Amino acid sequence: MKKAELVDGYAISPVIKGGWQLSSGHSLDRVIREDEAISDMIAFIESGITTLDFGDIYTGVEELVGKTLIRLGEKIGSSARDEVQLHTKYVPNEKSLNQFDSSDVAHIVNRSLERLGVEKVDVVQLHWWRYEDRYYLKALESLFELKQRGKVGNIGITNFDLVRLQEMVEAGLKPASHQIQYSLLDRRAELGMSQYCLENKIGILCYGTVAGGFFSEKFLGVDEPSQVETRSNVKYQIIIEEFGGWKLFQELLKVCKKLADNHSTDIATIASAWVLKRPGVKAVIVGARNISHINSNLQIPQIIFTEQELALIDEVLAQSKGPDGPVYELERYSEKHRTIMHTNNN
Repeated sequence: MKKAELVDGYAISPVIKGGWQLSSGHSLDRVIREDEAISDMIAFIESGITTLDFGDIYTGVEELVGKTLIRLGEKIGSSARDEVQLHTKYVPNEKSLNQFDSSDVAHIVNRSLERLGVEKVDVVQLHWWRYEDRYYLKALESLFELKQRGKVGNIGITNFDLVRLQEMVEAGLKPASHQIQYSLLDRRAELGMSQYCLENKIGILCYGTVAGGFFSEKFLGVDEPSQVETRSNVKYQIIIEEFGGWKLFQELLKVCKKLADNHSTDIATIASAWVLKRPGVKAVIVGARNISHINSNLQIPQIIFTEQELALIDEVLAQSKGPDGPVYELERYSEKHRTIMHTNNN
């Protein structure tokens, strides 16, 4: 898979393997089998999907990635670390934001390095729960200090709005990347964020492109489920409501299915490929729990849409009601959205 340059001298796979689905708190009814998860991660790396995204609050995942690097090293030797790009997060405990201590940044990043078994992580992405506690610039400064010390390759952010991103850039703390939710269902990024990132050479990394698995043939032509399997399903079922409801979502699935047939692929691949082609987007994050869709994931960068196909999508999107507002605003301040995430894992 051809790499995409995120910043000068640092390239990533345009399809990134996400790690939230492997955390112990994600699945509502499934147990993560460690040996299988490690073998699957190695399969992704060997296929060309070499960038791994996870977080310090994804319980057990950094340790799992560390064990994967050991297993990969046993298989291919000392070059194992150079074969992968490691993207983690720094997510301070929500309860301590109003008394933030910058020493916490070094503590958590050092803990990530220990869990991963590496001396340097390629990207650390800052997430911040509440803007009212205005220490996010202080946290970002601490991350840049760790970069100067050689413990972090690049600094990213995740889930900030445009106002806060502009504030960072104006303070001389421009991130290399911004990880945000972006999909056919959720186009809040297009309300100024994507253009700003494009103009300022901040690469957009997108999660939620398949809406926790709802972009699938499995959900085409069926009633809305009353019970779901994972916290991702819970999260994106609410996004579908914001978009316009299950009926309109079915119209979108029909169009995606038509395009999938045109390109001899599946609905999920079409949904992710659409996002990958949007302005400013450098990569899409696939939250695969296993390798069952790996061949489809490899197809994502290869899909080229015709103008007629894009027009079919736009016709449905024009009927959507939302979600509206700044990036991550609902998830940060709307109770039904925000309670899905664990805010106190650190």
